[in-house]
Amino acid sequence: MKLLEGKTAIITGASRGIGTGIAQVFAKEGANVAFTYSSSEAPALALEKELTALGIKAKAYKSNAASFEDSAKLVAQVLEDFGGTIDILINNAGITKDNLLMRMGEDDFDSVIEINLKSVFNMTKAVQRTMLKQRKGSIVNMSSVVGVKGNAGQANYAASKAGMIGFTKSIALELGSRNIRCNAIAPGFIETEMTDKLDEKVVQGWRDGIPLKRGGRPEDVANACLFLASDLSGYITGQVLNVDGGMLT
Repeated sequence: MKLLEGKTAIITGASRGIGTGIAQVFAKEGANVAFTYSSSEAPALALEKELTALGIKAKAYKSNAASFEDSAKLVAQVLEDFGGTIDILINNAGITKDNLLMRMGEDDFDSVIEINLKSVFNMTKAVQRTMLKQRKGSIVNMSSVVGVKGNAGQANYAASKAGMIGFTKSIALELGSRNIRCNAIAPGFIETEMTDKLDEKVVQGWRDGIPLKRGGRPEDVANACLFLASDLSGYITGQVLNVDGGMLT
């Protein structure tokens, strides 16, 4: 039997990069997948088609996780479309607006906090009632090694990802008695289409500094997500799993 057979998952920000990797792995393991995108409609619809071909139910939703109202509407629509259950929530939507504090505008700070951190509150709040009623659920929040360690030029991003860890631990304590687990993943340097645009020498320098001597792949993060979403991690909650090739060791 597949690890997520018959389960329904919501994945935010799945039209590219890590989010796409998670959706693909979940579908291969039998999950029905509802996923969101903010603007990349063509890749989102292509992904919907690809996932459906694996024999599961998949649907793309244009939704802004940073909006409390949008999140509530999304969850209501997913419940209607997917038969009334939500077993897994992956809070993956996120942006960066990197700059030194000296040059960082208020908007740069606010928008990163809103999209990266407030979205986690919005979506968790939206699925909470369903998971409480079911007396089961797994929530996985996509943090970052930057949220664990900090990074010059990323004060806004680091604050949003560190905030996510505090939120994860609090929700684990709050909802544990109802059999709802909440964990975070902290990816390191993951090679996606975003990093493909960077200078190859710079990227190689980063790889050399990682004990495993390579960047991560979206499926490396997706496999960690699969573990935390599935019953294999049934006694794990409130934890942060670094998926970083040993970068923070």
